[in-house]
Amino acid sequence: MVTVSPPDTWVYALRLPHDPRAARVARMTVRAALNGHGMPEVLDVVELLTSELVTNAYRHTKGPASLRLTALGGGRLRVGVWDTSCYIPAPFDKPLGDRVERAPADSVGGRGLFLIQEYADSWGGWALGDSLLDRGKGKLLWFEVGAGRKAMR
Repeated sequence: MVTVSPPDTWVYALRLPHDPRAARVARMTVRAALNGHGMPEVLDVVELLTSELVTNAYRHTKGPASLRLTALGGGRLRVGVWDTSCYIPAPFDKPLGDRVERAPADSVGGRGLFLIQEYADSWGGWALGDSLLDRGKGKLLWFEVGAGRKAMR
């Protein structure tokens, strides 16, 4: 009998319509993929941060979004979310060493992207397109987490 184990690297991609249920679908996809590949140690963080990015894509654009999960090997995972806006929000518009401030306690929003810098190991983002004429291609925001992380506080 031969035992087959899943590969250390893999990719899942999912196209999400502009729909308020997209974040839930993204969370379910993350949960299924990470459980299926034996990565429970990063599940809670990835599910939370993915939900934040997909929710922002829905709230701040009028078009579809895409989710891409990429296992990089060694227990590392990169999550990318593409949407139709070319605006790069903080902390994605700053080098890793620059920190954005926490939203005021009485603020209605502004906490989601702060969570990225608190729980992701690295992150980034860029507008897609080479010139001002083709900026309508949107942006890609991504974050990475790795195995052996501390649990969420």
